Amino acid sequence: MTESRKDNIESLKSKLRRRILSLLKAQREEIRCRKSQQIKEELFRSLLFRRARTVMCYVSFGGEVRTQELIKEARQLGKIVAVPVCGCNRRMKPCVFPEDGKLKKGLYGIGEPVNRKFIGCDDIDLIIVPGVAFDKAGNRLGRGKGYYDNFLKRLPSTVPSVGLAYDFQVVPRIPSAEHDTALTKVIFA
Repeated sequence: MTESRKDNIESLKSKLRRRILSLLKAQREEIRCRKSQQIKEELFRSLLFRRARTVMCYVSFGGEVRTQELIKEARQLGKIVAVPVCGCNRRMKPCVFPEDGKLKKGLYGIGEPVNRKFIGCDDIDLIIVPGVAFDKAGNRLGRGKGYYDNFLKRLPSTVPSVGLAYDFQVVPRIPSAEHDTALTKVIFA
């Protein structure tokens, strides 16, 4: 890929990221709650979720599809739930969500377990991924740090990945580069 093509892709991503983040910020809380509930219900009906024993899920922040109830209910269903812990060098580690539910703000202000019990990538049966924008082909635009792209590459190829989104986050096409990783499915409402 040429340098000018890379620059063009990054410019398009940056513009799209700004536009969608402003829509996320402007969304009313009652709509966010209602749609998050609908998305959670659709995820729970999916075969990908029902078959999974260990589910890795992001801890929502900044207007993302809410995952607090999703995590709580998945645990009530007997699932082992892991959440990401962000470290330096754009690396994430899966950490079992604690029984007591206690989280502290991590590197980017996102909740991470206080008491940490890490698991391996091979232990994960399904990963639920946040994003700023998605397309129906599973391409994803994140916040630009590369944590999830790097992590998804470390997972066994058999582990399905699901993005959760509000309908305005699903666009016709996400500009993608070689380092981007497409998801198995995107659930939106």
